[in-house]
Amino acid sequence: MFSNRRIPVLAALAALVPLALAACGGGADSSGADPSGPVTLTWWHNGTADPLKSIWEQVAADYHQAHPEVTIKGQPLQNEEFTTKVPLALQSNEPPDVYQAWGGGEMASQVTSGKVADVTGPTKGWLAPVGKFAEGWQADGKQYGVPFEQHIVGFWYRKDLFAKAGVTTPPSTMDELNSAVAKLKTTGVAPIAVGGKDRWPDAFYWNYFAVRECTADALKQAVKAVKLEDPCWTKAGQDLKAFLATQPFQTGFVGTPAQQGAGSSAGLVANGKAAMELQGDWEPGTMSSLTEDKALDSKIGWFPFPAVPGGAGDPAAVLGGGDGFSCTTRAAKACADFLQYLGSEPVQTKIAAQGAGLPVNPAAAKSLKTETLKGLFDYGRQAPYLQMYFDKAFPTAVGAALNDAVANFFAGQGSPEGIVAAVNQAAAGNK
Repeated sequence: MFSNRRIPVLAALAALVPLALAACGGGADSSGADPSGPVTLTWWHNGTADPLKSIWEQVAADYHQAHPEVTIKGQPLQNEEFTTKVPLALQSNEPPDVYQAWGGGEMASQVTSGKVADVTGPTKGWLAPVGKFAEGWQADGKQYGVPFEQHIVGFWYRKDLFAKAGVTTPPSTMDELNSAVAKLKTTGVAPIAVGGKDRWPDAFYWNYFAVRECTADALKQAVKAVKLEDPCWTKAGQDLKAFLATQPFQTGFVGTPAQQGAGSSAGLVANGKAAMELQGDWEPGTMSSLTEDKALDSKIGWFPFPAVPGGAGDPAAVLGGGDGFSCTTRAAKACADFLQYLGSEPVQTKIAAQGAGLPVNPAAAKSLKTETLKGLFDYGRQAPYLQMYFDKAFPTAVGAALNDAVANFFAGQGSPEGIVAAVNQAAAGNK
């Protein structure tokens, strides 16, 4: 992102991400938008827990020390709060100056407010080395945000609990995953933890079944048209239905939060009460803050979502995306300068070394905290296709409708066809 040498995983993955979405309206250009004199930037981010919470606190302090005229006022928010709070803030007279943005159709929806700053000019000198990955934060060819992390979703598992259950190798097919679930049940732990209360973790399953059932062309076409027409989308729901029938999750999973407290899905895995969880590369860092087990890193492994027999999708394709930030128009130049700092080698090295995510700056990749994360990084570099999480790839209202439909399905309501219908209905109402 901030070097003349591109990070290999970006070249392998991001070149195929269909995310350069057009917006219905444009945000304001940043030229002349900044106030004169000292600036206080209100910064909405999702660093509610360590390690990211402490990293961002230190980043804000360090930046102010180096730039006394700029004060960074951080406000941590849970992931799920951004879906509702950001659109409301962008309709107000005092939106945050910097806010967490995942790009894609969700960001394009935000641009129509006119409050999101076009930072194409201020970022041109240092963002170009990111290449196509940065296009995920573009709308209509203009840069409305900057990525600071890249993400890949897969299964994080407890090696010790797998060994106790007699699961000798990570599952590579759905039959093997179902077999592992059955074996783990006999040991008294939950085979898989899921944070159903927050809804988006449920969607990872439907997302991945879609990636396994649909060709890359079908995925691209659906994101471009914001419509699910190929039969593969219904087939993904049927795969999910069959998987749910195996009852792989912890008791009461519908009411379990994903990351908040030791009783969350991440906490259950961290404390040995569940054997695995389908989550992103941020999971080790999240889990470490939810347990007293200092040896946790050595007990955690990773494997990709298993292959689905008969699926038309590439079995090596991955689901993921990235974390980034967008600026609003009040102090866009100061905001863009701050985003450049977030991508600098010192900050990116902290992110990698403390297990907060996969860095975008190539100079920081060597600092990834564990061999497991380094292996995941390499796996992503070789992946033939990266599909952005659908709730971010689609416009906000459509992504929310998808997550709700999948969560309701997890709770025993609806059907595979109903998930597709909910998305298409939301898309029709969004036009």
